[in-house]
Amino acid sequence: MNQDWILQSRETRRFFANSTWVPLRASITVEHGHPSITEIGHVNEYFGCGSVAFPPEQREVANRLGWSQIGISHSAKPYAYSDGHYSPVDQYQYNDKEPIGVELVFEHEQPVVGGRRWILNPDLVLALRLIKEGTDWVRPEEDFVVVAREEFDKAGDHCRVEIKREFLLDYLAARGLSLRLSYYRQRVENVVALEESDYAGLSERQETRDGGRFELRIRSVNDIFGGSWASFRVWRTDIDPDEDAPVMGPEKDENTESEHGEGHHGGYRGVQVEGEYWRDEWVDHQRRSLRVRGDEDQTRPQFIVETDGTRMPSSVLEDEDIGRWLWFRSAVVSDLLGHRGFSLNWYTRETGAICSTSGYKTHFGINASDLITVYAYDIAKLPTWEQHVWAAHNIVPEGKVSSELLEAQVKAKPASTHAVEKLLLRSMRMLEAGFQREYGISLFSHDVDEAAYMQQISRFASRDLATLLRLAKELVRVFSDRLNVRELRKLATHSDKEKLGSNKLLQDVLAQKIGDEAARRVFGVIAGTYDMRVGDAHPTGSKIEEALSLAGIDRDRSFLKQGEQLIQNFGMAIWFVGKSLFDPR
Repeated sequence: MNQDWILQSRETRRFFANSTWVPLRASITVEHGHPSITEIGHVNEYFGCGSVAFPPEQREVANRLGWSQIGISHSAKPYAYSDGHYSPVDQYQYNDKEPIGVELVFEHEQPVVGGRRWILNPDLVLALRLIKEGTDWVRPEEDFVVVAREEFDKAGDHCRVEIKREFLLDYLAARGLSLRLSYYRQRVENVVALEESDYAGLSERQETRDGGRFELRIRSVNDIFGGSWASFRVWRTDIDPDEDAPVMGPEKDENTESEHGEGHHGGYRGVQVEGEYWRDEWVDHQRRSLRVRGDEDQTRPQFIVETDGTRMPSSVLEDEDIGRWLWFRSAVVSDLLGHRGFSLNWYTRETGAICSTSGYKTHFGINASDLITVYAYDIAKLPTWEQHVWAAHNIVPEGKVSSELLEAQVKAKPASTHAVEKLLLRSMRMLEAGFQREYGISLFSHDVDEAAYMQQISRFASRDLATLLRLAKELVRVFSDRLNVRELRKLATHSDKEKLGSNKLLQDVLAQKIGDEAARRVFGVIAGTYDMRVGDAHPTGSKIEEALSLAGIDRDRSFLKQGEQLIQNFGMAIWFVGKSLFDPR
């Protein structure tokens, strides 16, 4: 260690009022070197912190409270008075029955099962709408951001609970409170001799520094832990241990005896250098509570609304009577789906909704230029962070508003079309039902999770050749890789059926109904898609072009349209398999 470490020069310059994370309660010990506190080489660090929130009218009183009153020795617990008065756990009392503050962390001792737990105030949890994940408290509607986190020591007891300052200030503003912290930091090292250590030249001191109090102590280890000791033992002599129910009488000299001892222990070597720092600090809110109170957010973005690039603030667009639409690059869908908790739902061939963790379903349409169009109000009512994701993909209007979106939103007459992604899923389920009905077997080894399916099988996944080939891999995974090979071999008649893969086995079953050549034509798209999957690692060469052609992909179309075409052709092939097997008319 060095002098800056023991003097805590860097730490005292840092204030939690300016930090990303604010400790609400902490008691952390970190030991280095020799484990014994009496031995040379022992290094120890300790940080303790307590906190209480106070309303403005109690600030003058709270300014007199420090480490002794609100530090780690203070714990928030309920208390019932003998006169019937009850003090709830969240009330901080200056004097008995005189609540002046609000506790944000409660202490729950568990003497029967052992251990100690610190509990984050449920009002804060509910106000910020947090959920617990492991040792973190997260806010799902804000992209599952970690708002508060807990830390445990080796014994499994809480040693720190801290909260992200941004969210703490929001909560404090809503309640009209300010948080007062009181913390203490100690650093200790035992060295052979001061002059032979990194602390040579230091002397004991007491000083006021950076709004707190620092003390440096330099003492002999023997002076601290050595010294005299004495013991005194008194016992009773009037009890017969053989009696069934002995009773002791009043204590007196005749029925007691005693002994005492004394001695000296010492011989400890070395010098202990100890630096201590105490500080009390206020964390004040900024009068804004966007999450808890719903204050106006001044950081909301602007959006392009005109072909000349004119923009309008989100706050202005948050009006159902504005009657405008916004245009976005299609990559916005994949970007949003990359966030945890978001999902995609299709309504028609060209319209759907992005379902977000905020609870909103943002209805969108795909226009003739492969752009996403959305009614402006539907974007403006979203949480600010979601609006910024959309704004990053916002562009000048091009290709008009999606015709199917206008049909639904203006004429109140949704199109009767269907998204190819949903048709593919329906075709697979119809084929599965047919096999169960006709052959009494399960066509697939496991079911498809529809939410996960919609994330992975999407035309929006196709942005270039590499991602188009990756989409082919997902199609094979969701269909071919799920086929129940064991059951299909029982139905197959091919001479080499034991060597055939899943697609070839199903093709053989189909060939028994419509012949080899017809079955080969039906499976052409599936075979082409499989070959595209193989080319995912090396997306170049004539073999890939052959696979794309076999899968029926028009290379003159945009990649978004090619992705849609791939899903459509694959789904149609599966539908033809089912129709040929179970409805040959």
